[in-house]
Amino acid sequence: MGNILGRYILREVVTAWLVVTGVLLVILLANQVVGVLERAAVNQYPQSVVLELIWLGALQNLSVLLPVGLLLGVVLAFGRLYHDSEMTAAFACGAGPANVYAPVALLAVLVTAGLAWLTLSLAPDATARALSLRSEALRAGQFAPIASGKFRSFGGGNAVVYAQNVNPDGTLANVFVERNHGPLVEVALANRARHTVSPDGMTHILRLYDGERFEGVPGSAEFRIVRFAEHIVPVQVPAVSDVVRTLEAQPTASLMASASPAERAELHWRLAMPLMCVVLALVAVPLARLKPRQGRYARVWLAVLIYLLYSNLISVGKVWIARGTVPQWLGLWWTHVAVVLLALLVITVPGIASRVRYRMRHA
Repeated sequence: MGNILGRYILREVVTAWLVVTGVLLVILLANQVVGVLERAAVNQYPQSVVLELIWLGALQNLSVLLPVGLLLGVVLAFGRLYHDSEMTAAFACGAGPANVYAPVALLAVLVTAGLAWLTLSLAPDATARALSLRSEALRAGQFAPIASGKFRSFGGGNAVVYAQNVNPDGTLANVFVERNHGPLVEVALANRARHTVSPDGMTHILRLYDGERFEGVPGSAEFRIVRFAEHIVPVQVPAVSDVVRTLEAQPTASLMASASPAERAELHWRLAMPLMCVVLALVAVPLARLKPRQGRYARVWLAVLIYLLYSNLISVGKVWIARGTVPQWLGLWWTHVAVVLLALLVITVPGIASRVRYRMRHA
């Protein structure tokens, strides 16, 4: 009877977990697509790297989805079993806590093993690959020639160039250039121009011929108009710096060998996520127990609240380790103990309070 019940509970929990994780992954991918397409449009990423960036971004964020997906999957599965009185019937037939916890613990161990591989190995590699792709795509966009009939932005959007035609010799015809220097706006119109890039790719040089330049602050009546035979417009490309993402791309082995507080904090965060998965899965079983006539979704809000508190505690603990507020030997282990105590408090206090009220009424 125990094996049949265990397989049945495992099937229900796995189904609910896959559905919840799938829905969350679809929502995440939708946001990921919007962000990648926005960066691709601004920085002129080649189309070939957009899909790979979306895939790598999903891998990087799966470490956040798996724990909450498992927690909600267990709560929803047991909520249905309690609501339909199936758990009551199982307990009446002699099923014990071991028959209930065993399938959940088995799934938690499997998901934790996969999550450990994801956070310790796969996610850092995916982050490093995404950073490399973004750098290469940005560099390719910087060196790409100006196309006719299309607006092209440089310098993080501080300069916009438009050319009506591109001649066979590479010169641009009927060119429009706009640059922003704080409130000052500079607009240049030229009959023709040449576009070159410095050897390091960090400076674009536009040589404008036979045109006019307008300078002024929008809304002000004071403008300066200059006619020129040749005008050079250098546009500095800002360097790409992403310290946080670079830290997330560090291999786990290098983090273990480092004494830097920031890198040790990142290591503790990677170790905390798999353990978080185990804690949430085991806490979800008693959390999902329903009272008579309660709806099957009555405990979902509690599960979401516990997850939010848990994830925020881990984030705060990571910052404290990086700043030296919390000693490195303590790490993030205290967050797991705090969440277990909080969950026990939430689960046991209502029952204790009801028993106290019952005794007081019959005293």
